[in-house]
Amino acid sequence: MDQPLCLIVMPFGRRKDATGRSVDFDAVYERLVVPAVRAAGLEPVRAEDARSGGVLQGHSYQRIMHCDYLVADLTTANASVYYQVGVRHAVRPHATVLILAAKSAQIPFDPDRLQGVRYRVSAQGLPEHEARYRALLTERLVASRQGPPDSPLFQTVPDHPALAGTPPADLRDNLQRSVELRQRLAQARCQGGEAVREVERQLGDLARCESGVVMELFLSYRAVNWWNEMIDLSKRMPPDLAATVLVQEQLGLALSRSGRGEEAENVLRDLIYRRGACSETYGILGRVLKDRWEAALNDGEKKGTKDLLDRAIDAYLKGFEADWRDAYPGVNAVTLMELKEPPDPRRREILPVVFYAVEQRIRSGAADYWDYSTLLELAVLGRDEAKGIDALGRTLAWVRAAWEPKTTARNLRLIREARQRREAEIPPWSERAEAELLKAAERGTARP
Repeated sequence: MDQPLCLIVMPFGRRKDATGRSVDFDAVYERLVVPAVRAAGLEPVRAEDARSGGVLQGHSYQRIMHCDYLVADLTTANASVYYQVGVRHAVRPHATVLILAAKSAQIPFDPDRLQGVRYRVSAQGLPEHEARYRALLTERLVASRQGPPDSPLFQTVPDHPALAGTPPADLRDNLQRSVELRQRLAQARCQGGEAVREVERQLGDLARCESGVVMELFLSYRAVNWWNEMIDLSKRMPPDLAATVLVQEQLGLALSRSGRGEEAENVLRDLIYRRGACSETYGILGRVLKDRWEAALNDGEKKGTKDLLDRAIDAYLKGFEADWRDAYPGVNAVTLMELKEPPDPRRREILPVVFYAVEQRIRSGAADYWDYSTLLELAVLGRDEAKGIDALGRTLAWVRAAWEPKTTARNLRLIREARQRREAEIPPWSERAEAELLKAAERGTARP
C-alpha cells in the first residue's frame, strides 16, 4: 500500500535568517527532515515553489491541501511559507508540523504554542544533535493525527468545516513525474547543453509544466553556459514565473554573457525599480557594468569608460548599503574605487566596514575560499602587510578549483597595475601574494 504523503515546505541551498546567520537547508532536509519523515512511515515530498520564487500554481495548492502531512520550516520568516501554512491550517485540522532553527529571529506567532520543533544548527549552518531532533520530529508527526487540532483556526472555531472529499487521482502520478524530470535534468547537466535541450523537448508545453521544473530547466541551461537558451526560455515560460526576482537576475546575467550588456542593465534596473534595493541584484548589476567597462578598455575605447566605471562603483556601493553583511558588492566597490584615476577617496571610509563584514562572516563559521580571498584583497587595498600575509595563507588553504586563485590574482594584478600607472609604491609582499595565487591556479588545489 502507498505510504501517506508528507509535503515539506522549506528553502533550498544556503539562506540567511533575519539575524544574518547562514543555514544549509539542503543539509537540514537530507539529514534531519527526510529521515524523520520516513521513520514516521511517510513518503517525503519537497515543495519546489521556493526554487521558483514562491510562485504557487494549481498543483501547489493541491499538495498543500491534500498531502496527508505537511512540515514547514519557518527559519527565514518567508512570507510565502507563512501563506502556505495559512492555507493548510484553513482546511486541515491536523497533521501540520512547524520547524525552525533555534535562535532565529522572532516570527509573528509563537511556534511553541503550535507544538513546533526547534532544531539546532552549528556555526557552519549544519544540523546538530541530529538523532535527537529526528526522533522529536518523528514523534510530533506520529502524534499530529491524534489529540487536539494543530490548526489555530480549528482550535478556536471547532465547527469550522474541514476539507472534504478524496485527493485528486493524479496527485501521486504528478509528483512522480516531477521527480523523474528533475533527475533527468540533473543527469543532463553533467552531459552538456544538448542533453538539457533534449529534456526540454520531453517537457512539451511549458505552460502545463510545474513552475519548479521550468525553473530547474532554466538553471540547467545556466549550469552549461547556454546563455541564449536561457534568454529564449525566459520569454516562453509562464509570465508570473518569468517576473520573479531569480529569473530576472539570471536573465540579466545571461544577457551580459551574451554580449548584450545594455539590455542586461535595463532588465536589472527595472527589477530594482519594481522590487526595491537588494544586495544580490545590485551585485549582478555591478558585475554587468564592470564587464562592459573592461570590454571597452580592451577594445581601446576611451570614450564612455569613465562613466561605466562610475556606474559600476555606484551599483556595487548601493548593493553593499542594501545589506552591510554582504561583503561581495563592498569589496568590488572598494577595488574599483582604487582603479579610478585619481582613486576615489571614499574607499578609505568603506574599507574598514567591508573588513568587518568579512570578519563577522568568518567568525560565524560559514567561511569559504571567497571570504579569505576577500580579506587578502582588502589587505592589499589597505596596505596591511600583517593581515595580508595571514589572509594569503588561509586563502591558499581553501583553494578548491583553479579558477578561484586565478580570479583573485587577476584582481590583485589590476590593483598593482593601477598603482604602477600612478607610480605609487607596490609592497613586495603583495607581489608575492599574486605569484603564490598563480602557482595555486596551476596546481588547481589547496597548497600542500
